[in-house]
Amino acid sequence: MPISVESRRRRVAGIMRDHPGAEILDVTSKGPDPWVRLSPFYPHGGIPVPMSPGVTGASVEGVWQALKVFANADVDLATLAVTGMKGLKRTVRRYGPVLGHRAGVAGTELLDYRRARRDIYLPAYRWMLEHRARAEVARLAALAARRPVVLLDYNTNGDVDDLSRPLSHAALIARHVDGAWPA
Repeated sequence: MPISVESRRRRVAGIMRDHPGAEILDVTSKGPDPWVRLSPFYPHGGIPVPMSPGVTGASVEGVWQALKVFANADVDLATLAVTGMKGLKRTVRRYGPVLGHRAGVAGTELLDYRRARRDIYLPAYRWMLEHRARAEVARLAALAARRPVVLLDYNTNGDVDDLSRPLSHAALIARHVDGAWPA
């Protein structure tokens, strides 16, 4: 059965009406255990930083934020070690406009947003699903084989190349379970 993605901000009654009989799972950093472990903010530890041999981060979001380069700040290796699910975001309000993402902690190239999604976020998140959240993914796949499943996320954009909206990690989970990881 397919796995759907809905906004965590929607009313549960509306989701239940649109997806009768579905199991509704919150996979955000606010979700319950074990599903919170599918959040990119969850500090599994040991997540390889793409293009950075031997360097790891506590969470996928920590990896993503650590490699972000701003007008007034370069990479932030301390972000790789953050084990709380708060305080990870590095913002334009504090550091100025985003210039791109560094191609690895010691890289010289700055990646644009599309390339950063494909070369940093996707590999880090997939690795996390395959190596740190394997049990949760297997449990989700078994559940989805029996009944419809709706994953709640703050974002619902499942198109990696749609840069106008943030990417939904729940959509990536659904694609991973369905064997349709973005190319």
